[in-house]
Amino acid sequence: MTSKDASEGKKRSVRTFFSIAGGGLAVLGVCLAARTLSEPGSATAQAPVRQAGTARTAPAPITRPSGATTSATAGAQKQQNLKIMAVVNGQQITRQDLGNECMRRYGEDVLESIVNKHLIWQACQKYKIAITDKDVEIEIGKMASKFGLPKDKWLTMLESKRDITPDRYRQEIIWPALALRRLANEQIEVTDDELRKGFEAEYGPTVKVRMISVSNRAKAEEVRKRAISDPAKFGDLAKEVSEDANSAAAGGIIPPIRMHVGYPEVEKAAFTLKEGEISQVVPVANQHLILLCEKHLPESYIPSTQMKQKRAQLHDQIRDNKLRSAATDIFKKLQDESQIANVFNDARLQQQMPGVAATINGRQVTTQQLAEECVARYGKEVLEGEINRLMLVQELQKNRKTVTDPAINDEIARAADSYGYVKADGTPDIDTWLKTVTESDSVTVELYVRDAVWPSVALKQLVGDKIEVKDDDLQKGFASNYGERVEVLAIVLTNQRQANEVWDMARHNPTEKFFGELAVQYSVEPVSRSNGGKVPPIRMHGGQPIVEEEAFGLKPGQLSGILNVGDKFVILRCLGRTTPKVHDFDAVKGELYKDIHEKKLRIAMADEFDRLKETSQIDNFLAGTSQSGRKPRNVAPAGFQGPTPSIRR
Repeated sequence: MTSKDASEGKKRSVRTFFSIAGGGLAVLGVCLAARTLSEPGSATAQAPVRQAGTARTAPAPITRPSGATTSATAGAQKQQNLKIMAVVNGQQITRQDLGNECMRRYGEDVLESIVNKHLIWQACQKYKIAITDKDVEIEIGKMASKFGLPKDKWLTMLESKRDITPDRYRQEIIWPALALRRLANEQIEVTDDELRKGFEAEYGPTVKVRMISVSNRAKAEEVRKRAISDPAKFGDLAKEVSEDANSAAAGGIIPPIRMHVGYPEVEKAAFTLKEGEISQVVPVANQHLILLCEKHLPESYIPSTQMKQKRAQLHDQIRDNKLRSAATDIFKKLQDESQIANVFNDARLQQQMPGVAATINGRQVTTQQLAEECVARYGKEVLEGEINRLMLVQELQKNRKTVTDPAINDEIARAADSYGYVKADGTPDIDTWLKTVTESDSVTVELYVRDAVWPSVALKQLVGDKIEVKDDDLQKGFASNYGERVEVLAIVLTNQRQANEVWDMARHNPTEKFFGELAVQYSVEPVSRSNGGKVPPIRMHGGQPIVEEEAFGLKPGQLSGILNVGDKFVILRCLGRTTPKVHDFDAVKGELYKDIHEKKLRIAMADEFDRLKETSQIDNFLAGTSQSGRKPRNVAPAGFQGPTPSIRR
């Protein structure tokens, strides 16, 4: 975690610099959320209700299955009642603090999903569509069965692997999917003809062809004449003239052509060719294609016992594809018929309607409701980052150090330089770097600085004056980067007994060729296996002392012993030494110093962050964990009220 810094461009690391987040789950191309506008629900509501003990809001598309409150619901109630989300070395992070930080990062996306969810709910009300608990549970069962899992195991997997709780899965994924399906019922009916075409596309006959693609019709006709004159060299001709780089590199080979999945004119041309026959020029979009039919492949065999299941799967696939298309039309229609004001992203409207995030046909989504939804979705992730930030703030204060604007600017410049964003005069191109990193990660410069640059600078402030580059470091760096290296063949194995056998075979047939054949047959390491044992030359001080010591002790043609490196066993055969090209130490000393200092600094930053994490007293009430500076333990924080004042940023 601590190796992440301002030069990283991944969206997740920018949003929560030191936190580890779970994956997401896309549904119908639309993110959909619950917990919004004030509106009562019913026993067979078109939208789920809030969990017991909280204010009921709309849309609330499904009621909880009849019976007692579940443990997950009870946990959610406790989390919603929390006013203090975490305490770090006696300082608090309040629910309002966390909500603000969550909205800063995710407010726009979450608000959009809230609005979309409400539009669906509103349409269900209008057309008297009711999605019951039973409907939802049946659909979950169907989804689980597609993956060969019981329903409870499926829900458990989603929660553990995707961080989607069962309740959230029901409300935000299954209910909207069912609602959209009902709303688009006429548009997503699967006809017999569609099912037939889908079956032919998936399991029907195919044609194996080679293809040449050119953009000019006259040129295409000339190429076709050349192909007809010598069909056996069609592949060579494709490499020479085809403008489609991927197929040209493969001698014109493309995936077998199926029915009903691409351009009808291409499919018609392919299926009417006889084996060995060359097609007429087929114009497609802005290209002109020539096809060589190599073979007609028969339809896939489907056992009669599997036919019903295959048809059902295909039916669902076609329906879901049509639903994705229909959903776009439905949303556009709902949006056109609705009056929506996005206050959250409009400074003028914020002044007119303080405390309001959006209005949908006159109903308000408050900023507090938006904050709560953001916390429900991303609270744990963002809170971890805020805990780490507060921990760094405290340590800076303790050491009477600050993060200054010049230091921030220097770190951004370093990040730009390290990723090659440099102007013609050799100075970092900061503007282009900021534009690239913020656009690719869909964040503002402010958020990039807060979540990526600031923590990096803070850690540098804490450890920077402790970094020392000694003469010995420079000498080792010079030897590692510019010194001679040992060229070897290598075999990597996971079993010592097999390593003994392979070593014995190599000893009794001491040739380079035989060693390479052994590497191809036995090595578990991809590079050495695919290259006949050939691996990059081994350098001194490269981080593998056991391998380095053995390699530099070998003479050309000599076989090493069996080296135990971690859980692997390595055998080397020396090929010789490389000749160094740089001999002037002073000429590269400055660059070596810069590189070694940066690496030592990064290691020290990581160590310092780990030390702070281990020695801090952290009570994370949202996650339900606590540590006294030694070992984490579970806590029950419901209703906790801390004694110290809140820290607001």
